[in-house]
Amino acid sequence: MEDERLGINKRVFLLKMLTRDGDENLKDVVLSLANTGMFTPKEGKRIRKELENEGYIFEGELTVKGMIEAKKAESEFRLS
Repeated sequence: MEDERLGINKRVFLLKMLTRDGDENLKDVVLSLANTGMFTPKEGKRIRKELENEGYIFEGELTVKGMIEAKKAESEFRLS
């Protein structure tokens, strides 16, 4: 499965991208997740770059591939 390749941090990053406020940019997403203790800002930047290189994010937005994985993460992390 495609999402099994993605670690928890990448899945959470994509989910945050999916649910971010309209005025939040990638830097805001990184800082928001870093403030939760998910990872350091430096690690967040690395994760962002990896997701861009892997085709999940393009020009600050989720690609179709990224949207699919973010939706999978959303259903995975949803509390019933």
